[in-house]
Amino acid sequence: MDAPRPKLIVVLAFDPGDDGMLGPAMEPMQFETEDRAKRFARDLADKHAGVIAWSRTADPDLGEFGDPVELVRYGDVPDLE
Repeated sequence: MDAPRPKLIVVLAFDPGDDGMLGPAMEPMQFETEDRAKRFARDLADKHAGVIAWSRTADPDLGEFGDPVELVRYGDVPDLE
């Protein structure tokens, strides 16, 4: 049986800039578990225009990253593709 692949779990908040366009309100924050990321995103939701938590399998040493999976989204979040 293969060992589970490590996950990159991230929360990012957004606010409008002077030009009205949404931009990052903070540096992306990495979390150990999806549950902690979801709770943190929920706590940020009242303080920012938008918040997203997402995860993906990741092996940075090999440069291998899976597709991102959205965990939660609150408010306005720009297209991250």
